[in-house]
Amino acid sequence: MRRVLPVLAVSALLASLFPTMAMAQIPGQSGGLPGSGRDGQEQSGEAPPSAPRIAPLSRRANAGPCPYVKILYDAARYVELTNNQPTAGDVGYTGEIEGLAADCAYRSDEPITVQVDLLFNLGRGPMAGSARHTYRYWIAVTERNKAILAKQYFDLPVDFGASRTASSTEQQTIVIPRADATTSGDNFEILIGFDVTPEMAEFNRTGSRFRINAGLAEAEATDPQ
Repeated sequence: MRRVLPVLAVSALLASLFPTMAMAQIPGQSGGLPGSGRDGQEQSGEAPPSAPRIAPLSRRANAGPCPYVKILYDAARYVELTNNQPTAGDVGYTGEIEGLAADCAYRSDEPITVQVDLLFNLGRGPMAGSARHTYRYWIAVTERNKAILAKQYFDLPVDFGASRTASSTEQQTIVIPRADATTSGDNFEILIGFDVTPEMAEFNRTGSRFRINAGLAEAEATDPQ
């Protein structure tokens, strides 16, 4: 499913604070977001892309580098645990953002258009109450390693049917305006993650995890990591 995220200019006050950058806002944004760095999982803890970059949006050269696009480590996995008990028998719905590919296009003083392809692997454990579940994820545009400029949430409805696992792909297009032709894409970051509770984020932060088929076989349900 492809969606377009229009990124619009905000107040003159923010523009005066960051005169060389275009401030951004996505309609319907809410919530906050911790910052992160760039490559791999390093100290900032991002999940690295697991899919190759998509085909370029244009054959003409860009005016500069693309924004950094990353999965936030703390929100890369979604694991529901009954009463926060980290055992396979207490697992409800699970999910992982397994694939990320991105590319961008911009020239002169045009806005930056970023295309993002996402792959979600999803599961339901013994405590899942239904074959249908709606996951929620977000995409945020930030000033690199600094302020959030825009954030939007998306629903991801899944029908598992008779299966315990499912996969889903999403395509998003993000448009980032620029103050002028000297503002390059590396001034911005695009961060992606599940909408998780503080308990889920802490579970992810510790490195704990369950496979998406958690609860189906006790001997294989937990990851030794």
